[in-house]
Amino acid sequence: MALLLQCLGLISGLISAAVSVPPIGTQPEQVHISYPGVKNSMVITWSTSNQTESVVEFNLWGQTLFSHEMKGNYSVFIDGGPENRTTYIHRVTLSDLRPGAAYVYHCGSDAGWSDIFSFTSLNESLSFSPRFALFGDMGNENPQSLSRLQKETQMGMYDVILHIGDFAYDMHEDNGRIGDEFMRQIESIAAYTPYMTCPGNHEWSYNFSHYRYRFSMPGHTENLWYSWNIGPAHIISFSTEVYFYLEYGLDLLFRQYEWLKRDLQEANSPDQRSERPWIITMAHRPMYCSNDDGDDCTRFESYVRRGRNDTKPTAPGLEDLFYQYGVDLELWAHEHTYERLWPVYDYKVYNGSFKEPYVNPKAPVHIITGSAGCREKHDGFIPKPRCWSAFRSTDYGYTRMQLINSTHLHLEQVSDDQYGKVIDQIMLVKEVHGPDAWL
Repeated sequence: MALLLQCLGLISGLISAAVSVPPIGTQPEQVHISYPGVKNSMVITWSTSNQTESVVEFNLWGQTLFSHEMKGNYSVFIDGGPENRTTYIHRVTLSDLRPGAAYVYHCGSDAGWSDIFSFTSLNESLSFSPRFALFGDMGNENPQSLSRLQKETQMGMYDVILHIGDFAYDMHEDNGRIGDEFMRQIESIAAYTPYMTCPGNHEWSYNFSHYRYRFSMPGHTENLWYSWNIGPAHIISFSTEVYFYLEYGLDLLFRQYEWLKRDLQEANSPDQRSERPWIITMAHRPMYCSNDDGDDCTRFESYVRRGRNDTKPTAPGLEDLFYQYGVDLELWAHEHTYERLWPVYDYKVYNGSFKEPYVNPKAPVHIITGSAGCREKHDGFIPKPRCWSAFRSTDYGYTRMQLINSTHLHLEQVSDDQYGKVIDQIMLVKEVHGPDAWL
């Protein structure tokens, strides 16, 4: 009988251990990954509601589970709402990764671990042909494109996700709980594929603090602007919001402009431009659009395009700067539609030729892709498009992009309303890059 009781006690202890619950608030959630702009590295970011360690255990796919460990740190984020909710944002950088290799990981601490996720480290080759999904304006409510993006991510269709501003609608609402819920929603994408971002107008609250704390982008400017390299491309992410929220400091606008100029100068050095011939920008509010809502891009003298002359000193615009340094492709969102432009500069069309407008064009190409789905539904268009507008759609959807090589880049628009049908596509061909391409 004593032996039986001992056995029962042991079994009870094992059962108790198996079902033990981590301390409340230390369970990791909202897991997402991003490139830190450093070779052979990946940043893992997650949240807890109470303080705990920041640990990632990982291994190469097929090897012993969790054979490697890296530790990081956390930031204390206090929401600006009336509850002053506190969240702990954890960041761990995995370094010395094998380029293009598959890894398995989980994150947290002995007080609680996340689910098991996987990712593929960045292929560092200049001949790499990365595949992107890009979109903006996806909310916690009515995220129309999310399920299709989840499935395609699980199918391994993308190497990178570009979310071009406006998250959750809005992250700060309900004392930050809407932001929490949105980050949980995108975990099924962002925990597996690097999720690269830029701020939009819906991130304005509390000096963009939800955006700056929740995401982990390259550089040291709290995610407002940065650049990074992938395959044959140099990608620049920046904030259009510095032109509109001047209460947060006009100096931000000038700091960003000077940073953009320096970054473009460096990217155009002979060694850099020969290695990474494509220069692609991403930011939220477009310079051009043919929507009917009175936004900045519907004005002839857009702030983003031409600058602001109501500031002292005058705030410079970006169209001339991007043209001067031979930016090839400019990606935008904000308008809840899709619009592809002909190659355009200063409101004039500079097609490569009548038959092949995107073969060696004489000006940058603009794509607006802000129709992923949110509670504000669709935007409308003016009845008669401008001369620089090539294709428009109000369907919910997102854009795919592939950098095929140093001369060819493919773009296609997916309609979620039409069950994943590709409704528009182009091949952008640039045999010459840089300012000489406009000659």
